Amino acid sequence: MIKFFRKIRQNMIKENKVSKYMLYAIGEIILVVIGILIALQINNWNDTRKNQKYEQEILLLINQNLKNDSLALSLELIKAKKATLLTNRLIEQVASGNYGDSLNYWMGNIISFERFKSQSSAFEVLKSKGIETISDNELQLALISYYDETLYNIHQSLNDVSDSFKTDWIPIIKQDFSDFKWREYCIPIDSKVFFENPSTITFFKIYKDNRSGSVQNIELALDKISEIRILINKGLK
Repeated sequence: MIKFFRKIRQNMIKENKVSKYMLYAIGEIILVVIGILIALQINNWNDTRKNQKYEQEILLLINQNLKNDSLALSLELIKAKKATLLTNRLIEQVASGNYGDSLNYWMGNIISFERFKSQSSAFEVLKSKGIETISDNELQLALISYYDETLYNIHQSLNDVSDSFKTDWIPIIKQDFSDFKWREYCIPIDSKVFFENPSTITFFKIYKDNRSGSVQNIELALDKISEIRILINKGLK
């Protein structure tokens, strides 16, 4: 093809057809420019397809991470609500002077907790690539809000529960309990002495407040996860 065009140019020059040659040269330049533009457009299409494919893949991974977070948080929510309910019952029983064995099993549930670790590996990969990879601006903001704000609040509230257990309950377990099994029971050396100690009920109330705070944050997180997964499913094709 190049040889063909070169031959045409040479013939025009030999025949002294300058005006026709100039028109031809301009036309040839235009064709070259069009060819370059087409090539660039094809490259842009290829890049767009690659970006769209990557976006779909990362959204699938984030969706799975969020699903796992939701399952773990739902489990902790059930336990936190149960602990709050049992704490109220225990305080009522103690106030009425009832120190039955059921309180020992209630305490086993009340002071136990789950350690939550979010699965955020897919989001970290996305951040390294660039959050703008996600074409939906609303989804971008929702992801940032969940991973940078909501999860922070979750970890803070759950750390309050964990810290309270370490600073308040471990000394009590060592000093006042004759037997203890995680998530099952706590048996005081002397139930009457233990429950009639004013600081005991204070510890239960503080612990209940910490669990109530975690319940609120977990519920907000679960709502946020649900909203994000709806947006993700809309973006998946």
